Amino acid sequence: MSRLRFLGHNAWEVQTEKGTFLIDPFLTGNPVAVTNVESLSPEWIFVSHGHGDHLGDTLSIACRTNATVVTMVELGEWLKKRGVANVVGMNLGGEWEGAFGNVRMVPALHSSSTPDGEYAGSPCGWLFTLLCGTRIYFACDTALSAEMALLGKEPLDVAVLPIGGHYTMGPEEALRAVKMLQPKVAIPCHYNTWPVIAQDDEKWASAVERETTTRVHRLAPGESFSLDGLAKM
Repeated sequence: MSRLRFLGHNAWEVQTEKGTFLIDPFLTGNPVAVTNVESLSPEWIFVSHGHGDHLGDTLSIACRTNATVVTMVELGEWLKKRGVANVVGMNLGGEWEGAFGNVRMVPALHSSSTPDGEYAGSPCGWLFTLLCGTRIYFACDTALSAEMALLGKEPLDVAVLPIGGHYTMGPEEALRAVKMLQPKVAIPCHYNTWPVIAQDDEKWASAVERETTTRVHRLAPGESFSLDGLAKM
């Protein structure tokens, strides 16, 4: 059984038959988070960039659980210097094989620096292919990108997209992204955490389902979405 659980903002937990991984585990200081950091015991943590609302609790979780952190090479070196034992440093276009399946580091249009101001390399998104065949694209923090048209030529089961605006693409650009990506399911994130990124997700979902064949699944923090069977749809 595989499932995707929304932890709030852009923090995610993906449970697979071969283990659990986290995406951008920002929980401490996250006003919408409902999950306790100590309850998370991942085998892997994927960090898209160094901003505090994405790097989040990576250090504390990785040091407690000995999880492998996969991230941009410069951010990986920063984490090593702070006690993370298992780090896989990658760069854009690179792929890595884990027990869960395969992951490719894909471009994101954003910025990246560590909480103490160090250079953290380029930001990124992630394209996962799980052992069950399900393919999930996490756009993470990005503007609308021509790269999405290329990703849309590959079969995507799920696309997790920011819709908050201000720091990332907003609803209109996220709708254009869905049209380029053509996923079976789109899940919005990175909105309503703070007033500056407040959005009407119901309105966005209606527009996506009216103008595309993609189904939208909205999740409240703590809710899950089953990934089983998507690859066969």
